[in-house]
Formats: sequence, structure tokens, C-alpha cells
Amino acid sequence: MKKLLIISTVLASVSLPLFAGSAFTDAEDAVKYRKASFQLIRHNMMDLGDMIRGNVPYDAARVQKRATALASLTTLPWEAFTVPGADKASGDAKAEIWTNLQDFNGRADQFQKDALALQTAATGADQAAVKAAFAAFAKNCKACHDKYKAD
Repeated sequence: MKKLLIISTVLASVSLPLFAGSAFTDAEDAVKYRKASFQLIRHNMMDLGDMIRGNVPYDAARVQKRATALASLTTLPWEAFTVPGADKASGDAKAEIWTNLQDFNGRADQFQKDALALQTAATGADQAAVKAAFAAFAKNCKACHDKYKAD
């Protein structure tokens, strides 16, 4: 019995790195993850946009909350594009992502920087600074969708 316990423990610890290498079970799982990540980004962005456009009252605390969320959320989806088979899995990502990965990753990096700039602007009381930071963030988002997202 003791021998079986030792063998089981060794096998479990040896195989653990195989499971720790990816948070995804397969390419389809990665697509679900990135879609969920983008949906959360969209939710926070739309709420901010409504406040900035005056569609709902501007709430500085809520702006800061949404901007902080975006600073974190914009780091999430990118690893899901590197899962083997992700380029062949279903989803609305264009094949150009994987043929032009350097440009795509550069846009992802800029998107994250724009989110951090938005977060910084949201910590202040200057609504014009928040609006400008949001405009840069949204512009980069749209440009990437235009180039890399299928309709």
C-alpha cells in the first residue's frame, strides 16, 4: 500500500507540469476563453462610453472602477491565440492574425497600454483627460477589429 501511494504521488507530481502548461483543454476551449474575455472588455467599455457620451450620468467612481477592470481584462485574451489549433478553431478571428502575428501582438500590447493610460486618467478629476484616453483606447480597439475580426 505504501509503495502504491509513493508511485501515485510521483506520477502525479511528474504529470502536473503537463497540465500546468495551458489553462485550456483544447483550441475550442481557448476560443471560448478569448470570447469571454472580450465580452468582459466590451461590457466595461460600453459602460464607460455611455458615461463619456452623456447617455448616462458621469460617475467618477464608476469610471475608475471600469477603467481599472479594463487595465486587468486587456491582459487576458492574448494567450488564447497561441494555443495549438486556435487558428483552425471556430470563432470570429480572421486567419490574418496568425499570418501577421507580429502586428496583431503589437496591437494587443498597445491596447493594454491604452487601458493603463485610461486607468491613470480615471484616477483624476479631469473628465476631458478621461475622454481623450477613452478615445485612444476605443480607436485602437476598432482598428484591430476592422483588420482581424470577421463580421
